[in-house]
Amino acid sequence: MAQPPPPPRLDEMLRSILTSRVYEVAVETPLDLAPRLSARLGCSVHFKREDLQPVFSFKLRGAHNKIAHLAPDELERGVITASAGNHAQGVAYSARHLGIRALIVMPETTPSIKVDAVRALGAEVVLIGDNYSEAQDHCDTLIESTGMTFVHPFDDPLVVAGQGTIADEIVRKATGGLHAVFVPVGGGGLISGIGAYLKAVVPTTRVIGVESIEADAMTRSLAAGHPVDLDEVGIFADGVAVRRVGTYTFPLARQVIDEIVTVTNDEISGAIKDVFDDTRTIVEPAGALSVAGMKRWAEEHDVAGRHLVAVLSGANMNFDRLRFVAEQAELGEAREALFSVTIPERQGSFRDFCATLGRRVITEFNYRLNGRDAAHIFVGVSTESRRDAASLADTLRARGYDTVDLSDNEVAKLHVRHMVGGRGPDGLDELLFRFEFPERPGALMGFLETLGGRWNISLFHYRNHGADVGRVLAAFEVPAADHDEFRSFLDALGYRAHSEVDNPAYDSFLTRHEGGRTE
Repeated sequence: MAQPPPPPRLDEMLRSILTSRVYEVAVETPLDLAPRLSARLGCSVHFKREDLQPVFSFKLRGAHNKIAHLAPDELERGVITASAGNHAQGVAYSARHLGIRALIVMPETTPSIKVDAVRALGAEVVLIGDNYSEAQDHCDTLIESTGMTFVHPFDDPLVVAGQGTIADEIVRKATGGLHAVFVPVGGGGLISGIGAYLKAVVPTTRVIGVESIEADAMTRSLAAGHPVDLDEVGIFADGVAVRRVGTYTFPLARQVIDEIVTVTNDEISGAIKDVFDDTRTIVEPAGALSVAGMKRWAEEHDVAGRHLVAVLSGANMNFDRLRFVAEQAELGEAREALFSVTIPERQGSFRDFCATLGRRVITEFNYRLNGRDAAHIFVGVSTESRRDAASLADTLRARGYDTVDLSDNEVAKLHVRHMVGGRGPDGLDELLFRFEFPERPGALMGFLETLGGRWNISLFHYRNHGADVGRVLAAFEVPAADHDEFRSFLDALGYRAHSEVDNPAYDSFLTRHEGGRTE
């Protein structure tokens, strides 16, 4: 069995970073103080503003450094890549600067703002597949038929070196010390380059990676000691949505990463709001990943007097995604809590309940008469922190109200708060599932056609959030004798399906079954 190549040496990587040719197209970006976030965390927080590059992403650095080092015959054949967007724009921008042909293969789920930007830069675009892996497979086929030179998004020494120039700028611009740098992690190219420079020049600085909890390939690979493949990848933070880290980047990342923090989509949305509050700039989910991780890390460590840097990696986000981000941000910031509260169905009970809340701001209040003994209320309340939300829940329970915190309940956040119609009729024999599918034109119709008509749909909710993933809540009338057949049907469906028959939001607002029902 062939032995893997030795990991890259940090001194060699440092030399490659210092001789990179990124500044033929890229610019030195500022290291800006974030005063509001600094005050909240009790330390000095700076943003490395890679969202200010000509293509609004750091990817231009690595892409151009690779292309600028190609031989004349390789340049003549043109360059090709597979990318979800930001690397594509970097390749297209570099190719236009050098006057060569560029062909970009992108997943069909790529936000239109990125597709349009690549085309505007003069590159040819091929849209295929639902994710990066499918786009890469098609790209491999095109490489064989065209002879074009492939520019990898992250797993290439020259690409990694180009990204490493960010660390050189951070070190030169930082004042007052540099305790930790937080870096978004996808395939590992960005953190490998930044980490290699920092460990060679200022080895006491901690290099902390941040991953989406739905795309934690590096976390799992480090735990396993080798690159592993993810079975599923969430694409809310599409810029870091990879199934497998790089073969070149992994051994380098093992040398330079001190720790990794994983964060939720709610936390990422909250971080987008934090960046906006301090800069009046809207970054994309992957661009705010480092800020979300910094906040999570600061909650668990003493950061007083520390100097922390978060790399804002990009700002290419569709405008219509802002609705979804705004809705999730308050929950991610713990500025809003959602509760299911049971109150007596009698005159004056609403007033008494509101009196218990006092002067708190109510963000949402949903109620429909269902029975004569008790009323289930879906209520949103402004809070200051998770601890404040927990304290409010304790207060409500102490006053005799049966209270369930739904702030982290996906069904409640994405569906129930937007639904009408109340509970189903007595005797309804249904199973509730939450589905996810790649969002693109015609995706909902394709989903419905795939469901077919074998079982009657008794509940259905879909809302276009402007995100990359379509989210559906659906219930099916399935007799007990058909449960095994229904499970086989779901397994063959090809969509991510999550059973929600025991979800407390379903119990409180959508069904007459007490305590849900198991399959």
